[in-house]
Amino acid sequence: MRVLFLVCVIDVLGFGILIPLVPYMATRFGAAPELITAILGIYSLCQLLGAPIWGALSDRYGRRPILISSMLGASASYLLLAGATGVPTLFLARALAGFMAGNIATAMAYASDISTSADRARSLGLVGAAIGTGFMLGPAIGGAIAGESLQSADFHRPALLAASLSLLAALLVSTLLPESRSAELRANAHAAPASRFALLRAQPTLRWLTLGAWCVTFSQSTLDSTFAIWALDRYRAGPRTVGIALLALAIVVIAMQTLGVRRLVPRLGEFRLACIGVGCWVSGMLAVAVSSRLALVLPGLVLCGLGAGAFTPSNSAMASHQARSRNLGATMGTYQFGTSLARVLAPFIAGVIFQHWGPSAPFLIGALVTLQASWCMLAARGGVRAEARARESDVER
Repeated sequence: MRVLFLVCVIDVLGFGILIPLVPYMATRFGAAPELITAILGIYSLCQLLGAPIWGALSDRYGRRPILISSMLGASASYLLLAGATGVPTLFLARALAGFMAGNIATAMAYASDISTSADRARSLGLVGAAIGTGFMLGPAIGGAIAGESLQSADFHRPALLAASLSLLAALLVSTLLPESRSAELRANAHAAPASRFALLRAQPTLRWLTLGAWCVTFSQSTLDSTFAIWALDRYRAGPRTVGIALLALAIVVIAMQTLGVRRLVPRLGEFRLACIGVGCWVSGMLAVAVSSRLALVLPGLVLCGLGAGAFTPSNSAMASHQARSRNLGATMGTYQFGTSLARVLAPFIAGVIFQHWGPSAPFLIGALVTLQASWCMLAARGGVRAEARARESDVER
């Protein structure tokens, strides 16, 4: 787990470096808010297409080759971004990066491979913490390198640094990370990625968990895609300020995923902790939306961080319990499909709302959508109980 943690930190760090910069790059090229969020949305669209494919391939051929391939592809996309001269190049670079984002679902599957059912939430929490560490340090590093002024910001060097980090992560996987999936399991895995979508039809509980993740991720993606242009429009904040704000958010997420989840899951259970996460996120989004000064945004981001840190590993663990040993990668890839779909739709919708209803309107809509995840959690819990009763009935027979 320590090697996987390090690999995920380095890889996501490269991605995180560019988070606060892409909206400013698009702004420099003269793009409107609707187009800026569309550039961010194309990443998620291609991730949506790629995640189930990468997940199924990792079941068939192993986790290591998929991790290495996706990291090399991500490095190529960052090099393309470094040489961007206009909006079309930004679209192409983000599309390639999105399709190569299969490393997230594969890393989750790897963590599940090497953990027992009892400590799976903790293992996934550590992977989430590694991802959160990259998101924590990346925006701050990217913002510091780029600078605060939109006119003089340097976007070339951060993109080159991101490409180098993805190359380093691929090298670490190839030299230090052993394959977690046995040859027998790989041989028995189904090769066709398209069959993975049938999991949502065949497993109602997984469907509800995926829908709940969709609701929360929709709101998260709304915040991700509009926060920079919201801060620029409302407070004239540049990349450096946005990077610091995202750093504060990520610190809270990591603290919850590493310390909070480990202590709270045994006491509350995965279901209750996920519901608490929904409540914290809704409260945080509302607080950000109504803030009257930039300093007042921080409490809202803290609540958002607590919510994301509590919900994501808990819900992911519940989803992983729906998998069988031979299709764990496909299950997690299908679950990732739900979150990727939210990340596709949210930026396009948020940009239109931002443009026509005002800068804070996307946050209010995001809070309302997230609230619906509570109903999904209740339905999923009902499904688990029904499955348990069915198994008990079969045993009695």
